[in-house]
Amino acid sequence: MIKKFELSATHLEIDDKLKKYITKKIASVDKYISRHVRPSAHLEVRLKEHRANGQRQSVCDVTLHLPHETIKISESTQNIFASVDIVEAKLKQQLRNYKELHTNGKRRRRLFARARNTALA
Repeated sequence: MIKKFELSATHLEIDDKLKKYITKKIASVDKYISRHVRPSAHLEVRLKEHRANGQRQSVCDVTLHLPHETIKISESTQNIFASVDIVEAKLKQQLRNYKELHTNGKRRRRLFARARNTALA
């Protein structure tokens, strides 16, 4: 799990159930982060709730600070749990892109060559 994890809320009370859910969903994305980047990763989750046009809107903002890049994702729905789920999916995709961009090409070529050799054998 990411060691630097901040959770804050505006106009919303964070109970144990919500905190546990967010920790399980959002903080578990560290498996998509390279090992050498994990110690310097910093994750901030901000939850907001407000009324718009007579309906309740829940907003989940996630900011992930990584070396050479900062990933920011925001989602607004009527249910805070749905917002967290959507943000988690978007964050996973962004981390895949980051990892692909910042991974050493030599290592990738070596893995593909090894897979190709085992497929031929």
